[in-house]
Amino acid sequence: MSKTEARIEEHIPSLRRYARALLGSRAPADDLVQDTLERAWGRFHLWRSGSDLRAWLFTIMHNLYVNQLRQGNYMPATVPLDEEAWKVSVRAAQEDGLEMRDLMAALNRLPEEFREVVLLVGLEQLRYEEVAQVLDIPLGTVMSRLARGRERLRALMSATAPPTLRRIK
Repeated sequence: MSKTEARIEEHIPSLRRYARALLGSRAPADDLVQDTLERAWGRFHLWRSGSDLRAWLFTIMHNLYVNQLRQGNYMPATVPLDEEAWKVSVRAAQEDGLEMRDLMAALNRLPEEFREVVLLVGLEQLRYEEVAQVLDIPLGTVMSRLARGRERLRALMSATAPPTLRRIK
């Protein structure tokens, strides 16, 4: 395996997580990752050495996703992600599964432009500058969309939260 292949391969898990979070289903997400890797490999000569390879790959994925949305090839996610996609360490409890279901439902209800920024920053832990580069938007727009997306997500999550019980003596 060449050094280039190894550098691209190390980013595949992140690409898969983001694709599954965007699409909500394994098969279309894997197709998007495959298309992304195919495009990156075929155009690797365009990547500028010394620039951020991860951001470049996410930019390719984002552009493919947007193009396919415009063509009607992808429908917004309506199926919750399977647990392995999140790789979040939580204690084994039924409530955790319900909270994850509610979070996925709330994420799916966010407008696309907010969901993309929230997922790239929150799930993939990209820096704001990287998100701006991936989505080809100004840095201020990233911060604005992230703030608004988080606020809407909080509002959606609090609307689905069960009422708390008070203990009466």
